[in-house]
Amino acid sequence: MRFALLLLLSLMVAGFSTWLLGATWEAIGGGEMSVHGWIALALGILGTFGLAWGLMALAFRSHREGWDDRVNNTLDPGRPPDHER
Repeated sequence: MRFALLLLLSLMVAGFSTWLLGATWEAIGGGEMSVHGWIALALGILGTFGLAWGLMALAFRSHREGWDDRVNNTLDPGRPPDHER
């Protein structure tokens, strides 16, 4: 249920952002946007939100499950040798 509410909220924010950007475009004299312009704008915003949401979900999952702790960093050139730590 919580997921559905968060998804609905995200879609509402994306929809409002799309409308606001389109209205701003018309207000600055950019001309009226065609249906294709609105579709492209909506897809760009939704794609950006989706990509950000997916990458953040992967980062949180990686942190919770300890994926980063299992990486062998001994050959990292920016890491000090074990005897200097």
